[in-house]
Amino acid sequence: MRFSSIGSGSAGNGLVVEQSSTRLLLDCGFGLRDTEQRLARIGLSPDQLTGILITHEHEDHAGGVFKLARKYRMPVWLTHGTLKMIERILPTEPLDLRIIDSHSKFNINEIEVTPFPVPHDAREPVQYTFSNGDKKLGVLTDTGCSTPHIQEMLNGCHGLMLECNHDIDMLMNGIYPMSLKQRVSGRLGHLDNKSAAGILSKLDNGHLKHIVAAHLSEKNNRPELAINALSSALNCERDWISIASQETGFNWREI
Repeated sequence: MRFSSIGSGSAGNGLVVEQSSTRLLLDCGFGLRDTEQRLARIGLSPDQLTGILITHEHEDHAGGVFKLARKYRMPVWLTHGTLKMIERILPTEPLDLRIIDSHSKFNINEIEVTPFPVPHDAREPVQYTFSNGDKKLGVLTDTGCSTPHIQEMLNGCHGLMLECNHDIDMLMNGIYPMSLKQRVSGRLGHLDNKSAAGILSKLDNGHLKHIVAAHLSEKNNRPELAINALSSALNCERDWISIASQETGFNWREI
């Protein structure tokens, strides 16, 4: 199993998970042409995708999903709450929308998908783990804090993509209005570097081969701060920590 990001941040997100001929796109916050170009950079065309999963309805995660799904006639998996929030932007043409239970795992061909609920300011947000029966990839972004259930879901991952949205000092001393600072740093907002490191330090990381810091704010964080936090949590070399950038994401990682 391998995974690659086509971009991560407040301007758009997308992650491809591949096992054999099954290729799942997790979120799509980019325009149609931009998505096609970003996929081409990692050697894929949209018609090679099996389908799209959505974490929640925010524009940087779901804004490009339905144009892509309509053009390439692929199914979309999402929670009922997410569907209710995005009904207004659905195209008039029929789409293959598949409602998932946020607590129930399911299979898409060769990949076992396990959604889990997270605290975020959306209607019914989830994050996911992906498994081929042997290896496990965990994804945690767009959550303001951890829960015991989140920790249980992310234990034993071979690959982990973990939100390091902001440095709390940069956020609080930055240009955002106080209401936005409180929203971003609140329990329904986004993880700061220190909180992400705290989550990581509590996990069973005995199988971990790849750790990627994701969803970094361009205004309120710097890659080196996220790398320092996560490497300290794992007591590992700094160059073992990868960054998912807004412009290029990251290339394929094999687990």
